[in-house]
Amino acid sequence: MPQTTSRRRKKAPKRILALPDLEQAKSAVLSSLTSKSGQRTYDHAIREFVAWYCSEPRLAFNRTVVLHYRIHLEQRGYAPATINLRLAAVRRVAYEATDAGLLSPELAAGIRRVKGVRRIGVRLGKWLTPEQGRRLLEARTPSSPRELRDQAMVAMLIGCGLRRAELLALHIESIQQREEHWVIADLVGKGAHVRTVPVPAWVKHHVDAWTAAAAITHGPVFRAINKAGRVWGDGMSPKVLWDVVRAAAARAGIDKLAPHDLRRTCARLCHLAGGELDQIQFLLGHVSIQTTERYLGCKQKLRIAVNDRLGIEPDAA
Repeated sequence: MPQTTSRRRKKAPKRILALPDLEQAKSAVLSSLTSKSGQRTYDHAIREFVAWYCSEPRLAFNRTVVLHYRIHLEQRGYAPATINLRLAAVRRVAYEATDAGLLSPELAAGIRRVKGVRRIGVRLGKWLTPEQGRRLLEARTPSSPRELRDQAMVAMLIGCGLRRAELLALHIESIQQREEHWVIADLVGKGAHVRTVPVPAWVKHHVDAWTAAAAITHGPVFRAINKAGRVWGDGMSPKVLWDVVRAAAARAGIDKLAPHDLRRTCARLCHLAGGELDQIQFLLGHVSIQTTERYLGCKQKLRIAVNDRLGIEPDAA
């Protein structure tokens, strides 16, 4: 028998992916992500696509199908940012499926050419005023470990500008002194970027009150509390953090407040207090200064322009 006929023919890539193929590609996508929050986001986005794809007749996984999916998302009234994130997840699935030999490279190339939805205008963030920030922190005097924990979490978000995942992953060992100032040392943030975050004295006071009440001396700072009021486990879920922020906002009479709004508020309050732009960038851990500028929500002032008083005017003397 000729040698060529004894060899197995290489399996041709598919045009239609079955559920096991999609699950394999999804696992590969999630394994390629280092951020827990990114894994959760992509896992949800891919599951939504798989549910839609499998509910349709046996469609080929190609550019036309992904365009139909984009139209489906638009008809459901999703925001452009949400649609673009879902499409990005589908592109990653196509890439991993091709890499695993499950999908034709030509089909994957077509899927990657599907454009996202154009954003019109600028997304408006939410910032608190200094008075609202004080109200948020002082709306209730904590009297239980749960209340001490919740107040310390809110203080960390608005006082240090941490992301949700950064707050939930924070360990006591990372809170150290540098140059006679309390800091979160070597914080690994988004994109594996490392930074050091200064911790104001009043924020450290709230954290100390919580850790003393909970007898936490090492490991994660913020942990779950059961119905009996006892601290348990080695962390807590993002949903609990959302509930904490919403409850604090309700007590302070603030409508629709999200944890990330406190990060924006920290940036703007630093700026209003005279903080330099590059120092705010270091605090937040932004790679681009333009991202920091967006967080500040700055507007150009024309009535009192920045170049009105340069010290070189004829009447300056």
